[in-house]
Amino acid sequence: MRTRYSAWNLLAASRRDHRDWAPAWLDAEPKPRYDVVIVGGGGHGLATAYYLARNHGVTNVCVVEAGWIGGGNTGRNTTIVRSNYLYPESARLYDFSVRQYEQLAQELNFNLMFSQRGVLTLAHSRHDLDAQSRWANAMLCNGIDAELLDAAQVRALEPRLNFGDTARPARHPILGGFLQRRGGPARHDAVAWGYARGASARGVDIVQKCAVTGFVKQGERVTGVLTSRGEIRADKVALAVAGHSSVLAGLAGFQLPVTSYALQAMVTEPVKPVLNTVTLSPSLGAYWSQSDKGEVVIGGALDHFPSYAQRGSFDVMQHVVAATCEMFPSLGRLRMLRQWAGIVDVVVDSSPILGATPVPGLYINCGWGTGGFKAIPVGGWTLAHQLATGRVHDLAEPFQLDRFRTGRFIDEAAAAGIAH
Repeated sequence: MRTRYSAWNLLAASRRDHRDWAPAWLDAEPKPRYDVVIVGGGGHGLATAYYLARNHGVTNVCVVEAGWIGGGNTGRNTTIVRSNYLYPESARLYDFSVRQYEQLAQELNFNLMFSQRGVLTLAHSRHDLDAQSRWANAMLCNGIDAELLDAAQVRALEPRLNFGDTARPARHPILGGFLQRRGGPARHDAVAWGYARGASARGVDIVQKCAVTGFVKQGERVTGVLTSRGEIRADKVALAVAGHSSVLAGLAGFQLPVTSYALQAMVTEPVKPVLNTVTLSPSLGAYWSQSDKGEVVIGGALDHFPSYAQRGSFDVMQHVVAATCEMFPSLGRLRMLRQWAGIVDVVVDSSPILGATPVPGLYINCGWGTGGFKAIPVGGWTLAHQLATGRVHDLAEPFQLDRFRTGRFIDEAAAAGIAH
């Protein structure tokens, strides 16, 4: 039985110098056989395990992670949660995830630091205004909140933006924008740790430093995984490995329409609160928010060459820093603390792949591109449903792999983020 976190327990533990806290989750040894093995100990893999146990009572589950929990893309992103997509299929999917995030901290008894401060998208031209009008109206038609703003309303939200003046006009004038107030950042580590804690408390085995090197097959069917810690048998195997999805698919004997790229971000030294929203400029290819520690979090576009390197190129970094100094001149003197990159899995229609693969017994959650973090709850929920029941969840039905055979694409490149 896990300890419930509360102010009273924190106070009581302080009297004991916090020496007797139980581990948030158990670091298990793998058993020879499970009902389900999930490859990937990031947010999506852990959420799948948690919802298998919570929603369906399937607890004979193992999550195997090559590194450590949350050490992959879950810990290498800019933590933005939003559902401002164009098509009804995507809107339903991502808004379900936002609604889960809104109550997830209470459910998991873990502070995810989800701050619904709003996601503001800037317009710098008449073309931007027209595109964002279409975008916001599509969201409203899909039942998702969206507000079109003029320049004065944008200035009231983010007064530090560079609006220019008569003496020195802005190089990129701000004509307006649109806002999704329910969006905002969450704490990436906390999401992974919260799901790991919840899954472990329900009997799921979490095995770290256990790399998958191949698959066990009986005929064409996958019946387990080969790992650096031995063979693990399972009735079903699920992959939730983000940028390494193509690598694991290749080991299993099929090809995915996925290309992996490095997506980098960086943070400045911490300062007092200066940013009120998550602010994006699609035209400049950069976006900004401020963490609870005071660091200004800065993201940009993909390095447009396939790569599995967890680092970004200087060219993109230079472009993003230049955009930051242009849009927020007052941030120009801040020192950069650190820079990193995640490996994102980009599909040709910028939409995910959820469900069965051509290999019997093998399932996959991938292709989120730059939207993986915000989709953790819905990715786990829908894949757990299919693993437990054998039926495709209604939310996931449009995102099956066979859409590349039938041509039923959901082309969300315009709304998937500036990184596309």
